[in-house]
Amino acid sequence: MSASAHGIGVCFGARRALGGAGTGGVDVDVPDGAVVAVVGGDGAGKTTLLRVFAGEIVPDDGHTDLPPKAQIGYLCAGPGSWGALTVTQNLDFVGGCYGLHGESLTRRRDELIDRSGLRGAAERRASALSGGMRRKLGAAMAMIHRPALLILDEPSTGVDPVSRIELWRMISDAAADGAAVIMSTTYLDEAERASRLVVLDDGQILTDGSFDDVRAGFAGAVTAGPHPVRPEWSWRRGRTRNEYWPDGLAPGTLQATVAPDLEDIVVALSLRRRVAVGTSGGHQGGAR
Repeated sequence: MSASAHGIGVCFGARRALGGAGTGGVDVDVPDGAVVAVVGGDGAGKTTLLRVFAGEIVPDDGHTDLPPKAQIGYLCAGPGSWGALTVTQNLDFVGGCYGLHGESLTRRRDELIDRSGLRGAAERRASALSGGMRRKLGAAMAMIHRPALLILDEPSTGVDPVSRIELWRMISDAAADGAAVIMSTTYLDEAERASRLVVLDDGQILTDGSFDDVRAGFAGAVTAGPHPVRPEWSWRRGRTRNEYWPDGLAPGTLQATVAPDLEDIVVALSLRRRVAVGTSGGHQGGAR
């Protein structure tokens, strides 16, 4: 079944972590068979949003429509496995908790071990795995019971390029099997593969939609050069600094215009919002 969250507002004490005063809260739909990628900088609210979908946080405002907890798979930002158990034991334990036993558990466990590239480490303790291997194990544990809703908090952080391919194949397979998948990521190149993007900043949605929709709806221009005209609207990309012009290029601008990628779009929209908040004297909260 699909999952959704509408009008969501979350406060930690006096600090608002999701939603903003007068904004109506955060709306996110995760259809069956789709991968929704949540992106944004540190403190944008990505983890808070995923914890709402996991049922770990009850929002102060709004409502959710989620599958039963037994049909949810969740990989948090931590290791996601027990260090004293082997790869096989971790998967067997979690599978058993979800009611898998005998041949069905063995078949599903072995399938995920092979897909994650962990066959050679199947009898190794999780504490002895590399960081990337342990993240793949955590993802496999979240998927073992074929959940209706799969939630992954930065699953590819610390994962090598080859393992990232294996991990994305696992995520794509879960979606192809009908799971509704929502994940956060700091790798914007992989976020472009998702069915839908949700760009967060300071607990509010800046834009959402497919990558093509987000790119087509981006207003303004981005230039690249060694010396920005307005440093407060610029950010470093390699050896140059890109600069955002919300209302289009100013007359006489000499910098070369570049086609913005997702990283440019996320940074530019965040800058635009923060300049607007600073101008209006608004308060910025923030949550991971």
